[in-house]
Amino acid sequence: MLLYEDVISGDEMFSDAFPIKEVDGVAYEVDCAMIIIKEGGVDIGANPSAEEAEEALEEGAQQVNNVVHSFRLQPTSFDKKAYLTYLKDYMKEVKKRLQESNPSEVEAFEKGAQAFAKKIVGGFKDYEFYTGESMDPEGMVALLNYRADGITPYFTFWKHGLKQTKL
Repeated sequence: MLLYEDVISGDEMFSDAFPIKEVDGVAYEVDCAMIIIKEGGVDIGANPSAEEAEEALEEGAQQVNNVVHSFRLQPTSFDKKAYLTYLKDYMKEVKKRLQESNPSEVEAFEKGAQAFAKKIVGGFKDYEFYTGESMDPEGMVALLNYRADGITPYFTFWKHGLKQTKL
């Protein structure tokens, strides 16, 4: 299994146990799902029927996003101006680290990240924001959005802001 960690904070962000798709050479989309957790219960990933979901929630269980829950991601919020300020500083730091670790990727990162950032800003109102467990303000902010069906959640993570660790 591969763990993907934020290169700045060291927080674990996701693993290859979830479906991952690379987008535009600069980001990963990670499919996730809403699951029900119970105190002392074990979720094996099966989708409960509507009746089971209602019953489980009545017993004090919670419905949570499986990536958020598994990696203890923390919700945060931004207005567009604050996010752009954060993103500018974040990209500078990722570029600096990339120059040290993999200089041949810097040009592709700069071009791709700029175009991808424009897509994010264009759909800014559709995103929810999450930091890693440490809530490091300089670390990666993961973006939660929903597929065209409006039901299926997925996260977007900056590819060059992650390092892979084998478990």
